[in-house]
Order: sequence, then structure tokens, then C-alpha cells
Amino acid sequence: VQLQASGGGLVQSGGSLRLSCTTSGIMFSIHVMGWYRQAPGKQRELVARITIGGITNYTDSVKGRFTISRDNAKNTVYLLMNSLKPEDTAVYYCNAVGGVATWSTYWGQGTQVTVSS
Repeated sequence: VQLQASGGGLVQSGGSLRLSCTTSGIMFSIHVMGWYRQAPGKQRELVARITIGGITNYTDSVKGRFTISRDNAKNTVYLLMNSLKPEDTAVYYCNAVGGVATWSTYWGQGTQVTVSS
């Protein structure tokens, strides 16, 4: 199972980016897909996640600015980030939770998002 995140980059404060995370080698339903981020010197934190049924959760700091979505047919998850702030600067990781008899968690390699002031 592989997850490939893309779409990061350098953007000015107030700008937008759209992250994508594609998967391969998955032969089961992915129940939850999500985005986490880790800033230098900080712990990795949940940004947003979405269930196979479309239920979403966001961390408070991104509510109203970020939108998570997924394409179940393609096992792909997206994160549209608007009104970016310097404090959003981090490495963003996608993850997927799913399995057949038991659930496992899979991580992508991360994509850097840098927001300049």
C-alpha cells in the first residue's frame, strides 16, 4: 500500500493551495482518509479527516478555511486550503485507515507547505 501526497509549495499569506493524495496497492475499503501536519519542533497534528460516508472533522484552526474531500472510486483525498496563514507552514501528511478483517493505518511521505507573510 502506498500513499503519494502532492500539491505543496510556497505561497503568500492569504493564498490557496490544493493538496492531493493518491493511493496504490489498496484492495479494501478505506474507511477514513485524512491530512495531518507537522511544523518544526512540534508534534504531528490532525488537520482534517473524512469518512467513506463523507463525514468530516477539522481542527479548529482551519475551520472555514480548509475543505477536505475524497473520491472513493479513486481512493484519493484532497485538501483545499484557502486563506493560508504563516502558521499553516508545515509538512502535510496524508493517511488512510482501512482493512478487511482488521484496520491498519497507512501514511504518505509528506508534502511541504510554506506560507510567507
